[in-house]
Amino acid sequence: MPSFHLSPAVAEAFPGTLVSLVTATGLRGREPWPDTAAALADLEQRLADGSWQPADETDPRIEAWHTAYRSFGTNPRRIRPSVDALGRRLAKKGALPRINPAVDSYNVVSVRNGLPAGAFDLDRVTGEVVIRRADGTESFTPLGEPDTVENPKPGEIVYADTTDVLTRHWNHRDAHRTRVTEDSTRVAFLLETLHATRDGHLLTAAAGELQDLLAPHAERTAVHHLGPARPRVTV
Repeated sequence: MPSFHLSPAVAEAFPGTLVSLVTATGLRGREPWPDTAAALADLEQRLADGSWQPADETDPRIEAWHTAYRSFGTNPRRIRPSVDALGRRLAKKGALPRINPAVDSYNVVSVRNGLPAGAFDLDRVTGEVVIRRADGTESFTPLGEPDTVENPKPGEIVYADTTDVLTRHWNHRDAHRTRVTEDSTRVAFLLETLHATRDGHLLTAAAGELQDLLAPHAERTAVHHLGPARPRVTV
């Protein structure tokens, strides 16, 4: 089974890092997911009636990611953390994109809780997945752009397996190879915070919310936590 590893350099630079890994096996992405549809509709209705707003860059949860991005040379107002970009899109359009049920599930949990989220199709992952600093030699093919190849800058924090980079700028964008589709059956979903002491309870609750959305459509789900105190987990 794949393992996930938080590198010592990243753990040292960001000691408050905590990642919730929500895994699902036997996922059925082509059946109706009414709970996810309802969660999306509820969030959009709350936005429309003014009872809720997505977190923006003034929120401590988003501000922390902006600070982290700047520390490794990324301008977060040009290349935004995923939850920041998703929240801005929701605020502007009044609706979240509908991709497929699994992706829609982590999107709604992400923006509702102000935490970055992503996912990897584990059948497309090779070897161990490591959160580490890029050395500049790696390649990355952006989601939706299978003919594009980018090279992360040295020092940029990425998720990478033994083949190439799976995310750029920590959580700005996922790779095309490990994208989650309706036919993905083994998936690792990730939710992240840089302030475990302050937001760990929020992360735990969000992971539970996501697991609840996934469980009716999977043979098995589980939650694992990755951080400096437990830098490697097998899922």
